[in-house]
Amino acid sequence: MSTESADPLRPVGLLRRHRDFRLLWLGETTGKFGSSVTGLAMPLIAITTLHASTFQVSLLSAAGWLPWLLIGLPVGVWVDRMRCRSIMLTTSAVSLVLLLGVPIAARAGILTMSQLLGVALAIGAAGVFFQTAYTAYLPGLLEPADRAEGNAKLHGSASAAQIVGLGSGGAIAQLLGPVNGLLVDAATFLISLCATARIRYREPVRKAAPRRALFREVGDGLRLMTGNAWFRTLTLFGACSNLALTGYQSILAVFLVREVGLDSGVVGALIAAASTGGIVGAALARRVGARIGTARTMLLFEGGLTLPALLIPLTGRGAGLALYVLGGFAVSLGVVGGNVLKSTFQQHHCPPELLSRLSASSSVLNYGTIPVGALAGGLLATELGLRPAMWILTAGVPLAALILWFSPVRHCRDLPTEPMTAREASTAAEDAAAALG
Repeated sequence: MSTESADPLRPVGLLRRHRDFRLLWLGETTGKFGSSVTGLAMPLIAITTLHASTFQVSLLSAAGWLPWLLIGLPVGVWVDRMRCRSIMLTTSAVSLVLLLGVPIAARAGILTMSQLLGVALAIGAAGVFFQTAYTAYLPGLLEPADRAEGNAKLHGSASAAQIVGLGSGGAIAQLLGPVNGLLVDAATFLISLCATARIRYREPVRKAAPRRALFREVGDGLRLMTGNAWFRTLTLFGACSNLALTGYQSILAVFLVREVGLDSGVVGALIAAASTGGIVGAALARRVGARIGTARTMLLFEGGLTLPALLIPLTGRGAGLALYVLGGFAVSLGVVGGNVLKSTFQQHHCPPELLSRLSASSSVLNYGTIPVGALAGGLLATELGLRPAMWILTAGVPLAALILWFSPVRHCRDLPTEPMTAREASTAAEDAAAALG
């Protein structure tokens, strides 16, 4: 646990009184800003510079998330065996170098779609290591009473950074060309690298334990995830929700450019405006959760507030652009608010020694459906057309919340706040093993 303990009365905000969290927040927020610029710049490079097809653009979206399916499970074990901060520093440096390679290739006139896909795949692999290490590192950095505030600040700032990144990404693409947007992301990785390097907190030395076969340690995380009703429900919901979300988001830029008829700058500004819902969601999640219960708030945010997603396929020019903003705002609010509640619950409820493996196991399903959703978006758009594909995929966002409705979440006021004991974790694992025969 971090030595920077908070005053019991907590008279000031976490960012003001906790230097290490402030540095982590700075690195994560700038990283999200850069990733948002790249998330818009990459498809625009493919569309305008390489003249890629709709399916090729969806492949680009899928490539960034495919590593979760390929290496997500063993990464959870590897992170448990290493220092999280060192992993975060290494992966930030690797991503920085990879991003710089694209503008260099473009200026040399040798940039190809294959290279762009390769860079997206490699940065995605680095992201698997970073996200798993980051998830395990944060609970040790913060006192338990500070984790809800810390998660809210990180998710809220990430949403704000995405808004600025998407807006400026469109402006950069329009004024300087999409390729130059990647230079901005490279700069943010440099800032993140420097901020993380300055964090004083060091993880405690873990007790030496005999290392078992890799697949056995992977199985620990999988059994905990499948044997506990709460972890199982939230993981399954996240997987289905991400399938639909990424499905429509993978073709969103193409839809707005080719179907609605917008230019790059307007696309960025429009997506940024819709993303402001994430800031509101992060700010409201804790307050609403305290008033009506965290489980009920999860249902409200992830179910009721995502219904306006069905406005997005109705988007048209002029006043019709407001339909996208309203629908996108509501989805962003609901998803980010739900993520704040989920992150805090998982950090409190999971045994610390299993958090990396649980996070990796959940993320394999949560993020593993993202490339599937991206490919589905491209295929549906190719076969049915952009607007019909948007109808199908946006409908899947609120429908995913039915998983929460038919689960223990509906029958409780609050998600559990007490940590699982080693015995409970072992029982969950045994139940999962028995269910699998």
